[in-house]
Amino acid sequence: MSRERISGVDTAWLRMEHPTNLMMIVGVMMLDGKVRARDVKRLLEARWLGFRRFRQKAVLDAAGAWWVKDEAFDLDWHVSEVTLSGKAGKVELEALVSELASTPLDFERPLWQFHVVRSYAGGTAIVQRIHHCYADGIALIQVLLSLTHATPEGSLELPHAEEIQPPADGSGDFWMQVFKPVTRALGGAGQIGRGLLEQGRGLAANPQLAAEAVQEATKKGVDFAGEVAKILLMGRDAETRFKGALGERKVVAWADPLPLDEVKAVGKALGCSINDVLLSMAAGALRDYLEDKGDAVDSSLQIRAIVPVNLRPPSGALELGNHFGLVFLELPIGMAHPLERVYEVRSRMRRLKGSYQPIIALGLLGAVGYGPRVVQEQVTQILGNNASAVMTNVPGPQHPLYFAGKRIAELDFWVPQSGGIGMGVSILSYDGRIQFGVITDAGLVPDPDAIVSRFADEFEQLLWITLMSPWGEEAAEAALAAEPAAKVPKRFRNL
Repeated sequence: MSRERISGVDTAWLRMEHPTNLMMIVGVMMLDGKVRARDVKRLLEARWLGFRRFRQKAVLDAAGAWWVKDEAFDLDWHVSEVTLSGKAGKVELEALVSELASTPLDFERPLWQFHVVRSYAGGTAIVQRIHHCYADGIALIQVLLSLTHATPEGSLELPHAEEIQPPADGSGDFWMQVFKPVTRALGGAGQIGRGLLEQGRGLAANPQLAAEAVQEATKKGVDFAGEVAKILLMGRDAETRFKGALGERKVVAWADPLPLDEVKAVGKALGCSINDVLLSMAAGALRDYLEDKGDAVDSSLQIRAIVPVNLRPPSGALELGNHFGLVFLELPIGMAHPLERVYEVRSRMRRLKGSYQPIIALGLLGAVGYGPRVVQEQVTQILGNNASAVMTNVPGPQHPLYFAGKRIAELDFWVPQSGGIGMGVSILSYDGRIQFGVITDAGLVPDPDAIVSRFADEFEQLLWITLMSPWGEEAAEAALAAEPAAKVPKRFRNL
């Protein structure tokens, strides 16, 4: 039987599968019109299956992980129809997506499925479940968008599927690309890549070596061993209701979209990126949620979020595989004033931009994929203990798209969490709007809708403060210093 070795990083996502955290990316597409399962199958056959990977199973054995062709491939199994009971509105669809997000894929088949939900809000919803071992969110969004077109007519065309050949194992070339900017100061890319993997394995297995590496880094300046050690020695994240023992049931929710132009305008006026604004809004929503539950929120409270960082070159957008690193962002949950919070998030994100954390995290994932299972368990436990949430922001097209002749009204997705992390926050921009989605462990946070419903209020607060403040970043910061939080109108305060 012919087989292809799965890259180390992709193997890591395969091996991190656990009943309490399934390694699936879950998405939902809402269409303005009715689409049948047979329409979806025709599109998948013409376009999706051009990637031979989607006809292959992921097989783990004593020799490693492999892509193996599914000789009994059955498209009918991968595309199913679902009929919701009752009025088939948002509540019912959220319940269905929650159930699917809690249900593992069948490892005896290729790890993906499309569920066509008939008569949703007068149209159709399509829920997609794809295992993370196939690709990261950036790549999967691009592959899913390849099923669409800018016109209704174009989306109905069914060109002959030309097979798209993924590299058998592109990890070597990828490591060269990732390390190229660093090689000028630190030597050969291949040597760094191999050294990083070995350091990741060794330090994950020996915390004492990690502590010594931190001390050594302060003497020599930045080095990879020191950066790895800093991640390993972060310590357990703050104890809030977002941390705890996980169960096997997930709950999802999504918010009403926000206008992208308005978010851009606020960011420009405050001298912040869109990402700074969105992450500070997420921190504010989590703060409000804790307070409404009666939990103490000290001014110094912060929780860590793992934020994926795209490391794939633009030319590789349609290549499958996982090409991203991770950074640990301290979210200032304890800061009550929205303006203070957004500037603090901006400051922390700027410090992370010069960090080697994304490359280090990629190396640790590679160690998980190629190393023994004990290393996997150690690294997964470290990532899980060090953070309370995964937060990701994926840019989508800013014009309407059509699928099987019908306009896509809304797109949402949810990222998986690894180890003991029980919450994921996903941000996706599409057609001039920004969409927020939250997935939580049902035992820790049974009502993620109570989080996503706060995003609009958080943005309204920032918008009001921006409009009332002098124009420009320096003036806004001066206004913050002169104007205490108590002067913000009551309906715009989180005090």
